[in-house]
Amino acid sequence: MEKITRFSDILSGMGGALSGIMIAAGTLLVIAEILVRSLFNGTLYITEEYSGYLMSALTFLALGYTLKEKGHIRMTFLHNILHGRSRLFLDMICYMAGFIFCTVLTWVTFLFFWDSVVSGTTSMQISETWLAIPQSFLPMGAFMLALQFLAEFFKDFIRFKSGSWQDVTEESRDLGH
Repeated sequence: MEKITRFSDILSGMGGALSGIMIAAGTLLVIAEILVRSLFNGTLYITEEYSGYLMSALTFLALGYTLKEKGHIRMTFLHNILHGRSRLFLDMICYMAGFIFCTVLTWVTFLFFWDSVVSGTTSMQISETWLAIPQSFLPMGAFMLALQFLAEFFKDFIRFKSGSWQDVTEESRDLGH
């Protein structure tokens, strides 16, 4: 369990870092487009398309990191009612539901990606980008999120078994604020 948790945390951190690089790349691409339009009265032709690819890729790659850092929006009304073990148990149920959902999402997005690989689908834009490249980030990000859900479940399971659920109360107070 600890190896999966450690691996997932590292992988999610790498996804978060790669997302930051993609944000910077998208920003530089837009700035380059602005400069080309302003100074040379031209265009790069790919800015809108590639900015969209980068946005979807960085969103999916950052999902696991966001979960690890407790950054996803949560409905905390049940956390205000439940305390101690029951709150930890609720979190474990939610993490398992998220894991199951993301496992299915990983499979579906992989099939979407694989269809593009097999068919050689390209973009309708002037770049004619092979769509398997930007679509590859969807199953990667969904897998990292599924793995992070499993890691969070294991972290709470270890707390549940050891009886150290006191810190859950403080953690849940910070959620949603």
